[in-house]
Amino acid sequence: MQTGFETDRLKTEHVKETFCGIIVAAGSGTRFKGELPKQLYNLNGIPVFHHSVNAMLKHPQCVRCILVIDESFREQFEAHLSNVPEHLRDKIKMVEGGSERAISVSHGIQLIDQEQSGVVLIHDAARPGLTAKVIDSLLTALETYDGAAPALPVSDSLKRMEGDSIGSVARDNLYRIQTPQAFRKACLLDMYSGNISAATDDFTLAEAKGLSLTLVSGSDALGKITYQEDLAFMEKLLSGTQPVYRTGLGYDVHAFENGDGVILCGTFIPHSGKLKGHSDADVAWHALTDAILGALADGDIGDHFPPSDPQWKGAPSSVFLEFAAKRVRERGGEIANVDVTLICEAPKVKPHRDVMRTKTAEILGIPVSDVAVKATTTERLGFTGREEGIAAHAICSVRLPSHSTAD
Repeated sequence: MQTGFETDRLKTEHVKETFCGIIVAAGSGTRFKGELPKQLYNLNGIPVFHHSVNAMLKHPQCVRCILVIDESFREQFEAHLSNVPEHLRDKIKMVEGGSERAISVSHGIQLIDQEQSGVVLIHDAARPGLTAKVIDSLLTALETYDGAAPALPVSDSLKRMEGDSIGSVARDNLYRIQTPQAFRKACLLDMYSGNISAATDDFTLAEAKGLSLTLVSGSDALGKITYQEDLAFMEKLLSGTQPVYRTGLGYDVHAFENGDGVILCGTFIPHSGKLKGHSDADVAWHALTDAILGALADGDIGDHFPPSDPQWKGAPSSVFLEFAAKRVRERGGEIANVDVTLICEAPKVKPHRDVMRTKTAEILGIPVSDVAVKATTTERLGFTGREEGIAAHAICSVRLPSHSTAD
């Protein structure tokens, strides 16, 4: 197994693989000693399990979220999930768990067999601190390995006690494993095809199969709630991630040249000319990319994708927009809403606006209702009035954890 968090240095800018998530929430929590299972207790305004559901559903690569539950509490789970926006709620499936964690996971696996995604993330509902950054690290790791999991190096001194004898244990290369544990789907199906009764976690089964495995950087926020005092500790830990809002502005302009149409928000619109540029000259997405980067104080599109670099010649602007959205997720944030205004006499934008909004929402991983696209003219004044080109303004608001800083 590869250790030392080697995958943190792998390229993560263009993670494309989609995933299915299995959230195990069927445990009774006997050590928690509560009136309800610990995953149903309130944590900063929502149930413990709901934090993980939100993290999965809001990740743009998530195609399915399977919640494994104790059937006797189905009504409570359904009531809490009724507040999830409909476009995200459609991704959720619930299934009854088993008497042991491994059995519960196997029940969830039965529902992912027909899903098209090739990656599965298995997560404990009692670990509410899941972030998009951890998910991205796991997806990147699975481009190279069969399985991956977040982990933290052991920092405390370790002792072994046998009778009256106490001895030290070297902590070098020792890690505390966390979840989600991520696997290629084919590997996961093979792992759970045999005897699973002795499995304490999914990595145990993967090790027995001789799969290639690695670890990525974990987080204290991914700690597991086991006892009631853990709930209070996690409330304090996660309260430091309550969002702050930041706003960015973007502006871009491209001139016309000979051609048969323009690309705006990833949408081809027939016209008497095309926009001149090193990439596909999508002036709308260029302005929006700068707005997102501006909200992060993370430079501009030219810093990350210089026009002097030949690899970006003719590149689709979706690459730039995906990169900016991923930078938000890497800081534990999410895009709240975006607003794009195009300034031109022609072509007419309104007939294509719905498609433009949809494509933008898909790239950013946000609802279409959070994307605005508008157009206006300068009443025949200036270079846009003379139909020499198109200008675009964009504004973006992002939610970032309060501990996140702009580099």
